Formats: sequence, C-alpha cells, structure tokens
Amino acid sequence: MAQLSDLIIGHPDVSTFKELTELVKHAGESGQMFLEFDVKPDFRDTPRNWQWVLETAFTRGLS
Repeated sequence: MAQLSDLIIGHPDVSTFKELTELVKHAGESGQMFLEFDVKPDFRDTPRNWQWVLETAFTRGLS
C-alpha cells in the first residue's frame, strides 16, 4: 500500500501538485495496489478535487 505522506516525504524535490500527480502515476504503474490519502497535499496548485485527480492518476498509470 502506498501512503500519500510517504510519497511526499520520500521525494522532497516534488514541489507542485502536477509533479505529485506524476509520482502517483508511477506508484500505480510500479505495482502498488492501494493508495491511502492520509494527508492533504499542501501545494499552491492543489485543486479542490485533489483526491479524485490522484485516484485517477494512480489507477490509470502512465499510459
């Protein structure tokens, strides 16, 4: 299971929601089965529907 906080903490170079979305896509492609939203991303460009956006990125992957 991937936790959003672990992804954010483990990649301090990620500074935008768009970059986080790419990271979440990669986690989905690398075989992670679940994504837990244990924190809300604190980026300036985080949209209101951030959970939906990240869930979609995770399940659709890089394709």
